[in-house]
Amino acid sequence: MTEFKSKIRTIEWVDTFSRMVDQTLFPYEFKYVDIKTGDDMFDAIKTMIVRGAPAIGIAGAHGVVLYAQELKNLPRDEFIKKLLEKADYMATSRPTAVNLMWAVEKQKEVIKNSNSDVKGIIEELKQNAIKLENEDIEINKKIGDYGAEVVPKGATLLTHCNAGALATVGYGTALGVVRSAFANDPTIQVFADETRPRQQGARITTLELTMDGIPTTLITDGMCSYFMKKGMIDMVVTGADRIAANGDTANKIGTYTVAIAAKYHNIPFYIAAPLSTIDTSIKTGDEIPIEERSHDEVTHINGKAICAEGVNIINPGFDVTPHELISGIITEKGILRPDYKKSIAEAFKN
Repeated sequence: MTEFKSKIRTIEWVDTFSRMVDQTLFPYEFKYVDIKTGDDMFDAIKTMIVRGAPAIGIAGAHGVVLYAQELKNLPRDEFIKKLLEKADYMATSRPTAVNLMWAVEKQKEVIKNSNSDVKGIIEELKQNAIKLENEDIEINKKIGDYGAEVVPKGATLLTHCNAGALATVGYGTALGVVRSAFANDPTIQVFADETRPRQQGARITTLELTMDGIPTTLITDGMCSYFMKKGMIDMVVTGADRIAANGDTANKIGTYTVAIAAKYHNIPFYIAAPLSTIDTSIKTGDEIPIEERSHDEVTHINGKAICAEGVNIINPGFDVTPHELISGIITEKGILRPDYKKSIAEAFKN
């Protein structure tokens, strides 16, 4: 495959702190911020300064290092006890994206298995966080290349939310598929769902793709069926925040609706995600916790109210797409196909 180089590095460990793109400022400003304490990292994850399941995972790993640095003057046994408590706390900052819990667990393994002194443990945690960062980019490139194999020549792909470089360390899952496909076929183009209520598709996906020179059309969430019926969409590819052992997939609210429309119009619907997004401890999507977010995200845009005061609001951040609607799950080990229970189990054996 021809390599496509994304211009974006979303999050990176620098010396003693974490540097990340502040995604709350899009599309008005592209700015890096330095996160220097564990609690600031918790807040950065919770308030979506950093977002996207893989990027959240790396942020969680960085957060454990930050807490470790803050606890460095404690005796070793107390340091370990307190740091494990802080790690568990970090994992609660976003409840749906399993990559966060996965990355924090990777750091907890370092803490529990280390024979080093406090200074040595901190260095081991830092090196592990950097290792996870670099692995994320390589994993995403593999996902992109596997996914590109099923993208028809000259296709128009529909995406929902943002599963690009800015949802990962620097390449993307769903947009990694787009990037890899476009590198070999520059006639590829994208339709990007706006993605209410936080407009990640409008604010972030369109920014990424236009920066990379990939032709992109922005549509609102309710328009996908219209364009599918007109034959203007050839394939759907989205990211994921958690995938159950049977293939049921939690992703940004509205993904389920897109999947239903794609099924009706006989359009392939793919999920692109690393194996770390698959939670084999849960059998079905019914067990995935769905984050309920602030009502202000629905009632306000850019700080201004868009609805009547006092109206009731429900704001789930995610929905679950049943595995029956999914054509394939694109991972770093290849494309998993139904029966997902079997193909997912096999992927974790190899």
